[in-house]
Amino acid sequence: MIIQPDIPVILASASPRRRELLTALGLQFELIPAHIDESFYPNESPVKHVCRLAEEKGKNIAAEHPEAVVISSDTIVVYQDTILGKPADEHDAFQMLRSLSGNMHKVITAFSIICRKRNINVLEYETTEVVFRNLSDENIRSYIAGGSPLDKAGAYGIQDLDANFVKKIKGCFYNVIGFPVAAFTEKWNVLFQID
Repeated sequence: MIIQPDIPVILASASPRRRELLTALGLQFELIPAHIDESFYPNESPVKHVCRLAEEKGKNIAAEHPEAVVISSDTIVVYQDTILGKPADEHDAFQMLRSLSGNMHKVITAFSIICRKRNINVLEYETTEVVFRNLSDENIRSYIAGGSPLDKAGAYGIQDLDANFVKKIKGCFYNVIGFPVAAFTEKWNVLFQID
């Protein structure tokens, strides 16, 4: 169960998966996506990158809505210390999935909870290790043809049943979808518990 605070809640994200996960938790919120430059800084580690983006999104919306509590997040896929963002096109998606085939990669999601009125500024991240089974070119092309990978970091969604690429995971399943539900709920309920 998640606590509904007595102040407005804003989700600063355009991700339908984050919206669905927070709605499933029972949290009521307004959706106001943050639009920031998501460029990678030189010499920035994957963890610093994902944390910076999550925090910048939250600060962007919190500046306009100081009375509300703002939830923001960012998810990246990391393979051999390289961030795999959303593929530029089908060829890019194929290359990403081909490299992930038979290998382990990490999914890192950072989340931020900011409320200027209550002086709340939380930033945390969660890492999940994902191992893909060996994929044939036919498997990959069939999945790409469905159009699903083009809006997802790393070119796949673990929730896509037609993908069934994942051999095993170590860590939070929901983190791979795009939001570490258990870690977030635990932190949120501590922040907003009623005395």
